[in-house]
Amino acid sequence: MTDVERVGVLGAGTMGHGIAQVAAMAGHPVRLFDPGEGAAQAGLRRIRANLDKGVELGKVEAHVREAALERLTVATSAAEAVGDASLVIEAAPERMELKRELLQAVEREVAPDTLLATNTSSLSVDGIAEGLEDPGRVLGLHFFNPVHIMALVEVVHGPRTRPEGTDRGVAFARGLGKEPIVVRDTPGFASSRLGVALGLEAIRMVEEEVASPADIDRAMTLGYRHPMGPLRLTDLVGLDVRLGIAEYLHRTLDGETGSERFRPPDLLREMVARGDLGKKTGQGFYDWETDG
Repeated sequence: MTDVERVGVLGAGTMGHGIAQVAAMAGHPVRLFDPGEGAAQAGLRRIRANLDKGVELGKVEAHVREAALERLTVATSAAEAVGDASLVIEAAPERMELKRELLQAVEREVAPDTLLATNTSSLSVDGIAEGLEDPGRVLGLHFFNPVHIMALVEVVHGPRTRPEGTDRGVAFARGLGKEPIVVRDTPGFASSRLGVALGLEAIRMVEEEVASPADIDRAMTLGYRHPMGPLRLTDLVGLDVRLGIAEYLHRTLDGETGSERFRPPDLLREMVARGDLGKKTGQGFYDWETDG
């Protein structure tokens, strides 16, 4: 059992709306906020579309959809979203200062025992907690896209995260029907570090014309039974997101050893520079507008 009741989700984009959806489906009242104009309402529409598709496919019962939607509220401010929450999850873009400032503002609005979680995929949880009066209440809850389908959640504990906070994070993830793993706060955690390494090598293989993106992906799906190839996954995650994580890992991990394992390939930089970011722009390693 989890002691988390109301959940405040800050950010209604790719990850935030998914986190809000699964929390509401698990029985939690959820308040969703995003500072972008119309972003929270757009997130709510995406949640409704996900649930409608689930009902259509027979994977979600109609009464579950209706109950989840009833538990979801769009907040008009961050303070309203987090005010009486027992857990706040920020799903802001992957920028350290932005996440840090957001949690500092949240801390002034919540009760002393409110758990503060960041959905970062690679940034230091301890670094994000810097400047809080109580950094021990901060942990990472790294969900995976699409949140309503992917089972894994990384529960990341920083050096100052209290053990009971980690336990609450694990219990919350299990209550959502997810499979949590507990990871120490280190650059890239477990999943991003491994996933980015594989994705960068696949991009280098495209650079070197070893094989086509589709055939490189088939090598991993057919030869190693990965559910999705590394280049298709890069398109889904976003090439700009992958580039940002790679740059961070190259700075933090490679910088200590002089290694080049996380140095972003020139092809990745070129594609991001011209706006080929993957599925969200229609073009990446695959043409999403014509091929889907």
